[in-house]
Amino acid sequence: MNDSQQWIRTKTPRKPVLKKSSNTSLKDPVGVYCRVRPLSVQDQECCIEVISETTVQIHPPDGYRIFRNGEYRETQYTFKEVFGTLVTQKVLFDVVARPLVEDLIHGKNGLLFTYGVTGSGKTHTMTGSPGDGGLLPRCLDMIFNSIGPFQAKRFVFKVDDKNGVDVQCEVDALLERQKRDAMPIPKTPSGKRQIDPEFADMISVRDHCKAEEVEEDSVYSVFVSYIEIYNNYIYDLLEEIPFDPIKPKPPQSKVLREDQNHNMYVIGCTEVEVKSTEEAFEVFWRGQKKRRIANTQLNRESSRSHSVFMIKLAQAPLDADGDNVLQEREQITLSQLSLVDLAGSERTNRTKAEGNRLREAGNINQSLMTLRTCIEVLRENQMYGTNKMVPYRDSKLTHLFKNYFDGEGKVRMIVCVNPKAEDYEESLQVMRFAEMTQEVEVARPVDKPLFGLTPGRRFRNQAFKDELSRKLEIRGGPISGETQEQSVAEMLLQNFPPLPSCELLDVNDDQTLPRLIEVLEKRHRMRQMLSEEFTKNVLAFKTMLQEFDSSIVSKENYAQGKLTEKEKIIAGQKMEIERLEKKTKTLEYKIEILEKTTTIYEEDKRNLQQELESKSQKLQRQASDKRRLEARLQGMVTETTMKWEKECERRVAAKQLEMQNKLWVKDEKLKQLKAIVTEPKNEKPERPSREKDREKAFQRSVSPPPAPTAPPVRLRHRRSRSAGERWVDHKPPSNVPTETVMQPHVPHAITVAAANEKALAKCDKYMLTHQELASDGEIETKLIKGDVYRTRGGGQAVQFTDIETLKQESPTGRKRRSSPSSPTPPEDAAESEWTDVETRCSVAVEMRAGSSLGPGYQHHAQPKRRKP
Repeated sequence: MNDSQQWIRTKTPRKPVLKKSSNTSLKDPVGVYCRVRPLSVQDQECCIEVISETTVQIHPPDGYRIFRNGEYRETQYTFKEVFGTLVTQKVLFDVVARPLVEDLIHGKNGLLFTYGVTGSGKTHTMTGSPGDGGLLPRCLDMIFNSIGPFQAKRFVFKVDDKNGVDVQCEVDALLERQKRDAMPIPKTPSGKRQIDPEFADMISVRDHCKAEEVEEDSVYSVFVSYIEIYNNYIYDLLEEIPFDPIKPKPPQSKVLREDQNHNMYVIGCTEVEVKSTEEAFEVFWRGQKKRRIANTQLNRESSRSHSVFMIKLAQAPLDADGDNVLQEREQITLSQLSLVDLAGSERTNRTKAEGNRLREAGNINQSLMTLRTCIEVLRENQMYGTNKMVPYRDSKLTHLFKNYFDGEGKVRMIVCVNPKAEDYEESLQVMRFAEMTQEVEVARPVDKPLFGLTPGRRFRNQAFKDELSRKLEIRGGPISGETQEQSVAEMLLQNFPPLPSCELLDVNDDQTLPRLIEVLEKRHRMRQMLSEEFTKNVLAFKTMLQEFDSSIVSKENYAQGKLTEKEKIIAGQKMEIERLEKKTKTLEYKIEILEKTTTIYEEDKRNLQQELESKSQKLQRQASDKRRLEARLQGMVTETTMKWEKECERRVAAKQLEMQNKLWVKDEKLKQLKAIVTEPKNEKPERPSREKDREKAFQRSVSPPPAPTAPPVRLRHRRSRSAGERWVDHKPPSNVPTETVMQPHVPHAITVAAANEKALAKCDKYMLTHQELASDGEIETKLIKGDVYRTRGGGQAVQFTDIETLKQESPTGRKRRSSPSSPTPPEDAAESEWTDVETRCSVAVEMRAGSSLGPGYQHHAQPKRRKP
């Protein structure tokens, strides 16, 4: 930009910290439009449908539903306006680009870019085709139709190398034009320019649209430049590189800089002053031929770079007379319209790109991803009041246009989509990005202030010139000056006395000559008087000239002194400028280093953040695993504690029972010993008969059991708990009745030989009696118990919960004493008698599953099954 915009435009606003609702400045959302190109094949499958003037609907193609597990979703997206396949370029221009051109003429900036997948019609929309010009030639045509009669002569405006414009006087501009005309290749005047037939049909626009309310008291000049961003490097497409057939010189990339108004520009970019649509489009076409395109699987002429065509309009007001341009830099207004044709996003597996094409596709997708990221951060900052840094510097594309998103102009985007089914996934991503872009708001640019000059100066000056020319033509030329000179001479001659008649008719006439002599003498005296007065006036004038000359000399000396002082000041300022320029270059170099360092640090920061997030997730997973392990260990500790408590209780009960049994054995031994001791010794024992021996043995065998053992067994009996319940007693016909003292008795039981549904429906408990032969040859009876449940189908199901074992042992393997009254019993007689009694007893104990009562008792049980 230039210095004139220091007071016309304010500094580029930074993003506010306040929320969106608290921002009082006027903002406009980014205008997003959608254009659907027609299908290349008539019967090709279509996945995009225009629903209304603002809505499109995208649905997956048939093959996509098959590969995605039958998922079918139709999605609708809303835009500011949707253009179908039949919309003409003129309608698109009138709606989208025409307001931007009017803002350009009124001193405001604008940005228009096309976005979409490769082959979606972006370049056709921007450039057009033969016979149907696109947005770019129509914008140029509207600009020159509007400012045509108000254009300044060539080189009146001159661009500098710091994104500004200077105004030259008519003499300097004339010298520039003469220098240009003296070049070896003469320039054809724009009126006689031969249009290249290659693009002649594109600019033959017959609409002749013009902007409204053009400032008539200003002069305008148009400058165009054309750059491309290829592999994240900026190249000037209008740069003239000398041709060297031996060692061709590759084009040099350009660098972005920020001017004094914080606007981004390309250093050393060629800016051409153009005076007509044909000349401007010829410059564009010359750069278009240098643009990088390639043949891919998706597009025969696929753009491999982002192209930016910039139209810069400089305007300055006329002076008070309406004749010349004001020679004040501050009065210049500079506006810019950028037309961007983005390269299409693509998938390398579809384009089959390799080598350079693959690297180009990666850089294209990376720059588009950076643009998407910037839009996302802007949207988040505006909607949620955050103050995140927008990563403009990650890409040259976003860095170049950061001012537009920060409030330096109006932004509009045309989303081009191809409705064919193969582009479904790419089109879906484009739609999502466009929908998000609409939510970003850009500050509205301020209007240009009015100048303090009388409006209508140009037409008044022109009317005066026309009237003067008309009068001169009527009079036949400039004669008013000669008439004034003749009138002055006549007035001077009228001061002399008139001459008398000089005719002598008579020889004796003596009056004519004396009268003539008298008049001549008077004239001579008058002439002498005039001559003396003239001499006096000359002397006075000479004196005045000498005084004036002396004053001029003194003033010249004073001015020379002042000039010398100024030259010293200027020399000092030049040295200061050189020092500042060197310092500026040093700072620019440092800035580049800092930018690279910042990029490296930001990359490290992102990597560290990702690593921190992964470590945090890992720590969270470890903490979760630790909590689960603690809960599991706690459960295991609780389970083990309960298990050992039960085991301890069981062991204590078994030990008590064992001690009671030993105590009972000792008591029996003492009783037998007492009986032996108290028996009389003088009587000789008689041998009893075998019948008596059997009787006594039988009496001894049915001796009462130890008293301490009965209460624990009775206490742990479960039959009393089931006395109030109905039981199904299932006894198969093959069961053998036992003669044990303790027999299973179940009150309120229904005894059946085979399980049936009728009996199970009336009861809630079930018991099966099962007999089998043990390893010692004795019969072992098992009582299998279970609970009866009703099923959902109306039947009954039995869940087995407990098993009781009844076992009978035979004392046939033991020897008994022949007679209890033997005088010389052995030392272990009492123990043998007890052993015989214990062996001959049949013991049946009912226990819960998992319990043990120590030695002397048989226990067989299975653990309770869990309900599935």
